[in-house]
Amino acid sequence: MDAAINAKLDPRTRGGWLLLGFALGGFFDGIVLHQILQWHHLLSGLADLGSDLRFQIMVDGLFHLFMYVLAVAGTMLLVAARAAGGRAGTTTEILRLALTGFGVWHLVDAIVFHWLLGLHRIKMNSDMPLAWDIAWLVIFGIVPLLLVLVLPTRGGPARGASAALTSIVLLAGLTTGAGPLFNGATTSVIVFRAGMEPAAMMQAVQAADTDLRWVDASGTIWAVDRVSWRGLMTLHARGALVVGTTPFIAGCLAWTDAAGASSLPSQQRGIPASL
Repeated sequence: MDAAINAKLDPRTRGGWLLLGFALGGFFDGIVLHQILQWHHLLSGLADLGSDLRFQIMVDGLFHLFMYVLAVAGTMLLVAARAAGGRAGTTTEILRLALTGFGVWHLVDAIVFHWLLGLHRIKMNSDMPLAWDIAWLVIFGIVPLLLVLVLPTRGGPARGASAALTSIVLLAGLTTGAGPLFNGATTSVIVFRAGMEPAAMMQAVQAADTDLRWVDASGTIWAVDRVSWRGLMTLHARGALVVGTTPFIAGCLAWTDAAGASSLPSQQRGIPASL
């Protein structure tokens, strides 16, 4: 048993868990920051593109696809190592490697995407964006790397390692995702599928039991009063692609207003005032 544990870990096993940890870091940021908290999109920092919500959502999807490819690559490395008879790794080894990948993602995100390229910041409309960048980097980048240093160098077999790693990421996501419950969100932004008739979109809004605030220049992005859970399901059932609840000023979806929120009466835009 000791000889098996002391055997050198296959490089493919190391690479596989590092890639999976890195991909989990990307998924975590994308799901929590882009979709749950809606503090930014991947390219929110690019002024010419910041108001194009459909393009931003597409780029976010491509980002998640890239992370998915990395996760698949990591899994393939682990399968190849196992097929070659390589040692699976202990619980501690797996956690150390995965946490390293998770922390490295946040280092890359902060240094390259935030500060060198300026693609986005953690909380775009904050008065202190650097403070949010640093806080996020410390909590989800530096702390996991410090955990790697304090974890013991040896551990038992890998039973439960995947469950432990998943629990850590899930707990962090649930904790951060609770943010909208406390930030006083009062507005929901709805992105309807292209080609829908204005009357059908208005019917969906009315069925969701909410009131219209404004419509963007394309006619497919609507801001309404905050939507209930029942209203959320109703809107998706009636053709909504995205329903985002976020503070109107602080949330990234506020840039849809900059794209040309209509100040004209709804009748002048072909949207019936009542149905």
